[in-house]
Amino acid sequence: MTPDELDDHATWLANLRPTFRQSCSAFAVAAILLVGFGIFAPFADRPLPRLEAFVPFFEAIILVTDFITSVLLFAYFSIYHFRALLALASGYLFTAMIVIPHLLTFPGVFSPTGLLGAGLQSTAWLYLFWHVGFPGALLIYAWLRHEKRVNTATQSPNLPAFVWSVTIVFSLVCGLTWLATAGEEFLPRLYLDRTHVAPINIYAITCLILICATALAALGIGRRSVLDQWLMIVALALILEAAFVAVLSGERFSLGFYAGRVFSLIASTVVLVVLLAETLRMYARLARLNSMLQRERMNKLMNLEVMAASISHEVRQPLAAIALNGGAALRFLGRTPPDLEEVRSFLNMMVNESHRAGQVFDNLRPLFGSADKGQEKVDVNEVVAGVLHALRTEFKDRKIEARVELTAELPPIMGNRGQLREVIVNLVHNAIEAMAEVNDDCRVLQVRTGHQDDAITMTVEDSGPGIDPEKVGRIFDAFVTTKPGGMGLGLAICQMIIQRHAGNISASPAHPRGAVFQIVLPSLGRVISS
Repeated sequence: MTPDELDDHATWLANLRPTFRQSCSAFAVAAILLVGFGIFAPFADRPLPRLEAFVPFFEAIILVTDFITSVLLFAYFSIYHFRALLALASGYLFTAMIVIPHLLTFPGVFSPTGLLGAGLQSTAWLYLFWHVGFPGALLIYAWLRHEKRVNTATQSPNLPAFVWSVTIVFSLVCGLTWLATAGEEFLPRLYLDRTHVAPINIYAITCLILICATALAALGIGRRSVLDQWLMIVALALILEAAFVAVLSGERFSLGFYAGRVFSLIASTVVLVVLLAETLRMYARLARLNSMLQRERMNKLMNLEVMAASISHEVRQPLAAIALNGGAALRFLGRTPPDLEEVRSFLNMMVNESHRAGQVFDNLRPLFGSADKGQEKVDVNEVVAGVLHALRTEFKDRKIEARVELTAELPPIMGNRGQLREVIVNLVHNAIEAMAEVNDDCRVLQVRTGHQDDAITMTVEDSGPGIDPEKVGRIFDAFVTTKPGGMGLGLAICQMIIQRHAGNISASPAHPRGAVFQIVLPSLGRVISS
């Protein structure tokens, strides 16, 4: 994907479209907020006991949750490079920082009139700054949320943006705190005394509600993401909080005052919960991807191991034949006089086997590529006869009687001649090695070809000890072997080759002993008609 396509691709809450379930969850939370507001609104102005400890407890929670949320958003900005996330993170950081002077200046918490030289209006103005600044950050986020992310290759470093954001927020909080404390006498009076609000406070909170409603509308316009959806819930909670605190309650420590703080706590924790859930989801996804990567790595290593073992397995056979024919040639040279015709015959077989060793790589390569490579018309009888002729010396040395029944006028098949030759060589060599375990002189190898319906059949039967009944069902699996030093790859490669030729290979016990391997391949006429 290009960088622009990555931006449009749903990868995170900031650009991930909400699912039906996520939308239902957001609507459920919004409904709970509205129902709660409807229940408590008629009793908002009812006085309740003055709990001085409630304010530091509540605002400490706000401080911690908003600070953690800002840290997470700054971290996500460093990953995704969306300026909208930077603005939103700055908004949460602003809320976390301005809570501190608001708490210190709150009358009756740490001193009767508050700390920092606060006056009667200081806390109210800090509350107003607090609840105007965060909706302002929501508006900036809504304005920037659809911009394209800059390619990370040309993106400026994240540290300067982070430092500038923290510096601006800290300076703004310090300036507003100084204005609300040292400049209190120049600000309009929002409270008549420590408990009752002035009429102008209603107009100020009404403006605050309008700002929050504007942010809510801006977030709802256009293509919404999961994060936009939950920020709309935050904006709704801020509207209801403002309505409780000023329009309906009219004084501190009333039911509306306490209920408004609960709505403020909900507004503070909603996005944090969503971000933590997203972080856990991303961690789980990362763990799964890492597990898949490790599994893929092991599979690749295993494939390389299997390929190396396959090549070793296939090359060993022509090399063994070369060594056997070389030994036979030396014996004929040692006769008096030397039998040059036999020597020439064995040397020719050595040359042929050396060529076959080189063809092993060409025969194995198509197994890992396209099945159509190297396809040609193949006469099965010719391939079988060639293999048996090449191994006649081994039959003689091991005292094996080879009985061959080749059906005349056998139709050709479409296939890879070299691969089919490797299958026959594998089956015959397995039969030879199996019969080596029999200590009598009755060692018979029977090779037959036939034609039934639209298929060609080939059967290799030996008089060895047979196949362990417990391994018959797994004999074609890789690394399953009945030989002490075997790798268990020969029959697995045979099955792979035959399946690549749209055929089937099976094994069954022979009578009175031994094993029978049968290959069924579609004839050329069947391949053309299909």
